[in-house]
Amino acid sequence: MRTVTAKKHLGQHFLKSTEIAHTIVDALERRQDYTCIMEIGPGMGILTDHLFELKDQNIFLIELDKEAVAYLLNKYPERTSGIIEGDFLQLDLNAICKEQFAIIGNFPYNISTQILFKVLENREQVPEVVGMFQKEVAERIASGPGNRDYGILSVLMQAYYDVELLFTLNQEDFNPPPKVKSAILHFSRKENFVLGCDAVLFKRVIKAAFNQRRKTLRNALSVLNGKEALKHVPFLDLRAEQLSWQQFVELTNSIAKSTE
Repeated sequence: MRTVTAKKHLGQHFLKSTEIAHTIVDALERRQDYTCIMEIGPGMGILTDHLFELKDQNIFLIELDKEAVAYLLNKYPERTSGIIEGDFLQLDLNAICKEQFAIIGNFPYNISTQILFKVLENREQVPEVVGMFQKEVAERIASGPGNRDYGILSVLMQAYYDVELLFTLNQEDFNPPPKVKSAILHFSRKENFVLGCDAVLFKRVIKAAFNQRRKTLRNALSVLNGKEALKHVPFLDLRAEQLSWQQFVELTNSIAKSTE
């Protein structure tokens, strides 16, 4: 069978080890919570081979690369209805699976954070994600308050999901080898993932806070309501990287009350 040529503009780096692939698939722990699994960027199917070993799951392969799609159709002729050619970021995921579904994949580095923002948009349906990221990006997402890597996506993902960095991979584990190391992240949706505050305002507050992360929250958040409206809001003498997601919830509720 022909191979697929890795395309730089798609950020393709194909995993070589079937053992590592098996470990990644095994990281899906909550299979009883969903009926579908979506794999993003299956390439030549090294993860897919192990996904098809799972029982009672509908597997959907989402691939943008036409050459890879043709390869997958040839490799899995009995699974053609689950092979979807398209851009994951543009797809209506509810149209693919109306039930709960997990997401897994060797994510292209150039869209890995955008994938997580789409996960957040679909969090009602996505109880679990296992994905490969550039190591530095993975560390940033998994980092906690007080860490200089802690940022917008760290807070947003940790508000809705328990985040764990499982293990790292070297450049030699891929073909072609990337210039950076990689890491596997596991996201498990919290049992209670309702924030207790306005989710839209929560996101606005976090973005405003981190967009001027060197400033205190008093100054960084003045773009929302002005300093006078914020005078009774907590944490104003702190910087964004010092607050946990729970404190951002408290902060959001206080800001909401200040505008009533």
